[in-house]
Amino acid sequence: MSAHRPTILIFDSGVGGLTVLDPIRAARPDAYFVYLGDTAFFPYGEREEDELIARIVTVINDAVSRFKPDLIVIACHTASTLVLPALRARFSIPIIGTVPAIKPAAESSQSRLVSVLATKGTVKRDYTSALIRDFAGDCEVTLVSASRLAGYAEDALHGRPVMDANLRAEIAPAFVEKNGRRTDRVVLACTHYPLLLERLERVAPWPVTWIDPAPAIARRVVQLLGDAPAGARQSDDGHVELTAADEWTLALRSAFAARGLTPAVN
Repeated sequence: MSAHRPTILIFDSGVGGLTVLDPIRAARPDAYFVYLGDTAFFPYGEREEDELIARIVTVINDAVSRFKPDLIVIACHTASTLVLPALRARFSIPIIGTVPAIKPAAESSQSRLVSVLATKGTVKRDYTSALIRDFAGDCEVTLVSASRLAGYAEDALHGRPVMDANLRAEIAPAFVEKNGRRTDRVVLACTHYPLLLERLERVAPWPVTWIDPAPAIARRVVQLLGDAPAGARQSDDGHVELTAADEWTLALRSAFAARGLTPAVN
């Protein structure tokens, strides 16, 4: 095992990538982490495709020039289902995307009723339709455009109030009853959503298994970079930048500091 300490760049439209960072940091605690949140352009799900591709390629190109990462994780479903081919054509660095976890949801569903909570962009993407066709053909899949849910997650992490009634309204279409069956798997197809998981569980009309892609991403990181050295400890010297500099609140600073990431602003 090389003594080289890898630099891992985590990119997201906002702060949702923290849900991906956590299992990766647990798997490779020795790594140097750079977190980049494009909060100035949030939410991605409402942007036009050409605009998003140009923006993301530009932002990632700047980050690669400055931080020289060994691996990039695109911790955003909307970005991943759109821009991975363009990024992989431009950079030789390994790039891991985040795509809706439809396959494991379909494989484990007992009722064969599966729902996908996602942004508007992810819901309409051909990539998502292909995943359903290829891996969930014998399931009835309900695609739900939870247009406000990512924003609620951002608000919650910033310490701003979010009403249970608003969360309940966002997820309600994902809960389907049909011929005595009920939805039993809900795919969290936006990395922001797991930030609200405890509250989603509380307001849900019945218990379901919520499918989060983050653990699979962490396993892929280990496949590409190898295992952490024996005895590796959690690092606390990571770096975080948000493209909207005025986004920093005390609650948000605390959330990043708890993960060993220091804001790039005073």
